[in-house]
Amino acid sequence: MNKPLQAPVCAYQLLIRAGNLLQPLVLLLLRLWIAHVFFSSGLTKIADWDVTLALFTDEYHVPLLPPAVAAVMATCGELGLSSLLAFGLGGRFAAAGLFILNAVAVISYPDLTEATRQFHYFWGAQILVLLAFGPGLVSLDRLVQWWLQKRGGHSQS
Repeated sequence: MNKPLQAPVCAYQLLIRAGNLLQPLVLLLLRLWIAHVFFSSGLTKIADWDVTLALFTDEYHVPLLPPAVAAVMATCGELGLSSLLAFGLGGRFAAAGLFILNAVAVISYPDLTEATRQFHYFWGAQILVLLAFGPGLVSLDRLVQWWLQKRGGHSQS
């Protein structure tokens, strides 16, 4: 009597296995996509520092920080944290920093269009995935973990 249920269960199990096999690639692509978004923004800021300072002075209203400090912190965060994220080194730390940076961008720039705001929400959701799952198997974090386990002579899961 259970014969009709076996095919859907088997198909579901295959789907789960395929998802598990694809997870490292998906996390890598997600890291690279988010890193590209933020790194490109950082490059734009350093391309014309006078314009960046003017924007942080006149348009972006970062709470609690002087505009020049906010500009430096945002630029360093975008360039540094996105680089760490791309390599998967300190992956969750980098994702947390970019999440905060993204949230501050939404809060500090009231003139965002609805479409631009949706992009920031989308990036925030993607970053939350990286916070929840970590950088994945294809990352320097995993390589460092493997090296430390090998060096220590014991394994952890």
